[in-house]
Amino acid sequence: MGPRLANSVMLTFAPSFSNLKMQYIDGCNSQHELNVGEEVESIMIDAASQSFTAVAVTGGIAARFQPDTEIVVTLQRSGLKLWADNVYDRVPAEITLETLLTFKDAAGKELGQQTVSTAHNQRLILELTQRRCDYGNIGEFVHDAGIALSTQFIRAVRTQLASTGGPSPETVATSSVRPVPPIATSPAKGTPSALSFKATVLDENSNLVFEGGERIRVRIDLVNGGDQDLQGVTAALTGTASVLAQFPTSSLAVGRLQPGQSRSIEFAATLPQSVQQQKAEIHVAVSDSGTSTQPPTQTLALSIQPTDIKADDVNQIPALATGFQQPHTYLLSIGIGIYRDQQVPSRKFASMDAKMVSNYFQSLGGLPASNVHLLQNWKALRSDIDEVLLDWLPPHINKDSVVIVYFAGLASVASTGETFLVPYDGTATTTSRAYSLKDFEATLSHLNAKQTVFLFDGIVARMGPDSRNKTALPQWNPTGSSTLHVIGISGIGRGLEDDQHRHGLFTYYLLRALRGEADTNRDGDVTLGETVTYLSQKVGWASKTLMNQEQRPFAVPAIDQTNLSAALSLTKLTSIQGTEPD
Repeated sequence: MGPRLANSVMLTFAPSFSNLKMQYIDGCNSQHELNVGEEVESIMIDAASQSFTAVAVTGGIAARFQPDTEIVVTLQRSGLKLWADNVYDRVPAEITLETLLTFKDAAGKELGQQTVSTAHNQRLILELTQRRCDYGNIGEFVHDAGIALSTQFIRAVRTQLASTGGPSPETVATSSVRPVPPIATSPAKGTPSALSFKATVLDENSNLVFEGGERIRVRIDLVNGGDQDLQGVTAALTGTASVLAQFPTSSLAVGRLQPGQSRSIEFAATLPQSVQQQKAEIHVAVSDSGTSTQPPTQTLALSIQPTDIKADDVNQIPALATGFQQPHTYLLSIGIGIYRDQQVPSRKFASMDAKMVSNYFQSLGGLPASNVHLLQNWKALRSDIDEVLLDWLPPHINKDSVVIVYFAGLASVASTGETFLVPYDGTATTTSRAYSLKDFEATLSHLNAKQTVFLFDGIVARMGPDSRNKTALPQWNPTGSSTLHVIGISGIGRGLEDDQHRHGLFTYYLLRALRGEADTNRDGDVTLGETVTYLSQKVGWASKTLMNQEQRPFAVPAIDQTNLSAALSLTKLTSIQGTEPD
């Protein structure tokens, strides 16, 4: 970009830029977040330090020089797009960044403004693991976008400073800036390192139980807390040999860390499909080349278990969560495995699934038995469902009430997309005794409960004598519905049933979620948001890894941790359960 300029520059990054985060959905429909602002800011500081005599950053350690120019960087526009493509392991992506640069002299007088932007395109590559969900080069993608924006940034700064005739003789007070020396220096040998770090081990559902076939990540967040550059920073893993052998490398080079700079790296691996139940450890050490006294090693403990969990795993009803009561929560649990019309497809475990769901909500959900209504097979007629919704529930509902409906069985879809729940006396080809989801949820809405939740595990079939006729996709969220739906299968098809565990796959993991495995923040409280995330990850993983098929639960309307519904408590654990091998 040309010879180093004589200017000393202070960079001020607006919070909108520094805190910029972007979300994307990976190949397995899980949401991720990228800290784009932090990465690009670091690259821009590096670029400036190679272009000017001295550089400082507002908000850091006090500078030892007086900048003659301030550059304020403000975010104007940003975007991240991923497009579906017909190439299996390649996804076209574009990241857009546009910033406004405001130039000021040493006295604070504005010298001018320029807009710089980049639209960086790249093909993301699915990671080379068995699951092939996330993109192995997405970090490189963000880094390259930062390089592109920094190139435009330096060009604009050089143009602006050339037009203003160089540094001003005036100075400004800088009580809180971080110096970025143009020439790297190393701490003296034998002095303690200013390097610090935090190591974290992560699995797919964050329950800290690592199962065969599951992806494992070791995240390391590093910080240079000193006032000099650290060179040759590296991170290394040691520990249980059988676990370390799954990582492509046990050492990563971080490179240079400037004063006050932070950086995050990750080691990633996938456990073998067949693993032994064991306790394992990973020891994380970081070091730099300039100092002899390094930060102490950190140890991460892992609980590893095989995937062949015993069939009675979730059938052992958890102990009662004493002291936790939800007297205003009501459950209607419906399980229909066989139908009066023998032409209707059967569901081997639906009846038992409904029974176990009702048991779990009583043992862990704080629901008294009088708040639970269980309808199984021939006791789940259209009239039985009506009786619960029209006669049993209304007198009990108040403004604090929560109504949960679980349905394991058949749903049929008309050519318009209208969706029907099929009771025991219904058929897959007519609507005469089917329960329109629109009418079903209108009845729920009239209850005026605080929250209604609908859980579905089963079969979704096309309505009509010729099931090959194309129909619209099922409409799980009728107009005007206030219900949050958690659906075990997308589109038309049969939700998988797990013969080994003798449950619908969705329900099997629902039960595991309720007993504590979805409790990602380890506070003993399993929320609806945690459960939806857990089901999406675990059912999607198990269907691919264990059954070589595809099943992906979803919520409609979409739910994230900012929704009030996400905080709805489903179960409470007096002690954290589901974190030890079964």
